[in-house]
Amino acid sequence: MRLLILGAGGVGSAAVRIAARRPFLEHVAVADYDLERARRAVDAVADDRFAAIRLDASDQAAIEAVLAEHRIDAVLGATDPRFTMPIFRAALARRVHYLDMAMSLSRPHPESPFSLPGVKLGDEQFAQSDEWTASGRIALVGMGVEPGLADVFARYASDHLFSSIDEVGVRDGANLTVGDGAGGTAFAPSFSIWTTIEECLNPPVIYEKDRGWFTTEPFSEPEIFDFPEGIGPVECVNVEHEEVLLVPRWVDTERVTFKYGLGNEFIEVLKTLHKLGLDRTSPVRVGPVEVSPRDVVAACLPDPATLGDRMRGKTCAGTWVRGRGKDGAPRSTYLYHVVDNEWSMREYGAQAVVWQTAVNPIVALELLDAGTWSGTGVLGPEAFDAAPFLELLAGDYKSPWGIQELPPG
Repeated sequence: MRLLILGAGGVGSAAVRIAARRPFLEHVAVADYDLERARRAVDAVADDRFAAIRLDASDQAAIEAVLAEHRIDAVLGATDPRFTMPIFRAALARRVHYLDMAMSLSRPHPESPFSLPGVKLGDEQFAQSDEWTASGRIALVGMGVEPGLADVFARYASDHLFSSIDEVGVRDGANLTVGDGAGGTAFAPSFSIWTTIEECLNPPVIYEKDRGWFTTEPFSEPEIFDFPEGIGPVECVNVEHEEVLLVPRWVDTERVTFKYGLGNEFIEVLKTLHKLGLDRTSPVRVGPVEVSPRDVVAACLPDPATLGDRMRGKTCAGTWVRGRGKDGAPRSTYLYHVVDNEWSMREYGAQAVVWQTAVNPIVALELLDAGTWSGTGVLGPEAFDAAPFLELLAGDYKSPWGIQELPPG
């Protein structure tokens, strides 16, 4: 397979390091707006199959040209979601497979944002599903960790563990710490602050079978969830996320939610940014220049990809499924994947959150290359058999996942 990885930041760079260990890849073009960043990602693996190029992810025509020049079979978007659609359209135009880890952006309902969805995450992509089916190629959307692996867990639970499902609830938590607050790390998100602001301050989406998709207030319905492998109890709140839009399309369930373990301090910072208008993406004039407030916030914070050697702890992504087991008895099961930052830094030189995100699209690409996963159209991870994915992840990729039974009820 000949692959284009577009975006050489934290997740893209981790994807390069993971891909370099996999023999199924014949050629990998690593592209970024910042050529030096692409070169650093390629230099880190010292592998002749990898080449660094400069590419603007907002320029569809330029992306198409690179896809043709490098005879690309599949493109992996590792940018922030502002650039999802140009990459998506370029892949369709050139008839190559497409994967992303963040779907096309939502827009709140203009009149009732906290009860009705407006344009939902992924709506722009699913609107082109017929064109993708006609192309004979797959657009595999939401194939990171959340969305991505969490959706694979939902499909696995449906196929192998449950006879009926009342709720699929994705729960994300960690006990990661960054340094001691010195050197600019008093507030240091472990993932893209641009994306974090987008998903945390937008109205969260919930799915119920008899109601469809609806929205609620940000940070609503707080609950304490006890995460495995020593992470412990973390308060989780509703956050807008793609799994809620993907899971019901392929998994029969009464309800789908996504809750993120943010912590009170993180929530208060996000609320303050919103009050000050610093979450805005539209430019404001400052003297002779115009800048996006959100871009300024991102520029002021440490790059998450550089935090690994100062981070301690573990991150957990998982899917809590409640319903009735195959024997008809009530069942409550949490399927999860934990990454220890010390392990990911030692083995790959990548901090835990970005490594956990980056490994899943590479696993998916290997299954597509082998023909184990196949199809056409715009598809989510739930559209495929979950078992081969989980076997490959735990086996060749040496990243085990777990199952924790919880009290039903």
